[in-house]
Amino acid sequence: MSDHAVLHVKGRVVVGPEDVRDELWVVDGRISYDRPGGARDVRTVEGWALPGLVDAHCHVGLGAHGPVEPDVAEKQALADREAGTLLIRDAGSPSDTRWVDARDDLPKIIRAGRHIARTRRYLRGYAHEIEPADLVAYVAREARRGDGWVKLVGDWIDREVGDLAPSWPRDAVEAAIAEAHRLGARVTAHCFAENSLRDLVESGIDCVEHATGLTDELIPLFVERGVTIVPTLVNIATFPGLAAGGEAKFPRWAAHLRRLHARRYDTVRAAYDAGIPVFVGTDAGGTLPHGLVAAEVAELVTAGIPPLEALSATTWGARAWLGRPGLDEGAPADLVVYDTDPRADVRVLAAPRRVVLNGTVVS
Repeated sequence: MSDHAVLHVKGRVVVGPEDVRDELWVVDGRISYDRPGGARDVRTVEGWALPGLVDAHCHVGLGAHGPVEPDVAEKQALADREAGTLLIRDAGSPSDTRWVDARDDLPKIIRAGRHIARTRRYLRGYAHEIEPADLVAYVAREARRGDGWVKLVGDWIDREVGDLAPSWPRDAVEAAIAEAHRLGARVTAHCFAENSLRDLVESGIDCVEHATGLTDELIPLFVERGVTIVPTLVNIATFPGLAAGGEAKFPRWAAHLRRLHARRYDTVRAAYDAGIPVFVGTDAGGTLPHGLVAAEVAELVTAGIPPLEALSATTWGARAWLGRPGLDEGAPADLVVYDTDPRADVRVLAAPRRVVLNGTVVS
């Protein structure tokens, strides 16, 4: 080992909220806090180092009209990597991205399989579109295909109602979530509206994406059941445009989206203040570009989450939630280095100085 090239990261290494060190070493792609003896080739990187950023709601392999070719998916993953995102929870994709696992130069992906939606109640080409009688079977299928997560579409516009409405009856959701848990998978769900949340949470769901419909009445239930949220505020910013585009045909839906958008920051701050875990996700893929993780962290701060907690939501806290290491002794060296302290100003995240993935400086 002493004959191998090593990377020396020095300055300030932010291992956790109360653990800041002066340096770390990378030997054979892994982190060490002990200087290796006799190293012949040492490359030094200076600055403020953080664990590789996490985007906990991202869609590699998904385009505006459904699955994309591998070369497009590669560009998506590279855009995330250039932004410092080195761990992705892929919250639903119709593409098989297992080939990414063999690439040491691409972010690591935790997959939730393909979205599971009600027939004609989601974006065309994205999801398995099924009826409630088949929900358990499809959840079992995606639990086996994924990496410990399953993604449901909990609500969407009901054209007969002209507004957002729950996708699934309570008994189907209960049975499906129980089956996922039996298979060792956690379940998350896309939810914009208020009226889809209680049944999902009381049925044992683990996480809610977007969660714009979270109300003061529902917050204690989320806390009691330990449900996390991934608000995707950079996606919620698109609501006014969506409302304008659909207002002529669905005025109730458009007005509802505008209300959810108007209170988005209050919703997230109330959740955080109550103790609901909040994590960073961008909803990149589909219609949003990749590489937006810094913008989402800044949005959480705008909502009133303290900067250090917003950083945790994309670094050590998010990694612990997903069961992946941070800057731990012996862990794969996935880290991002900045010129100045991101804890003082999270906008620093938008300009990584160096990105190190599996011990190699890739950017």
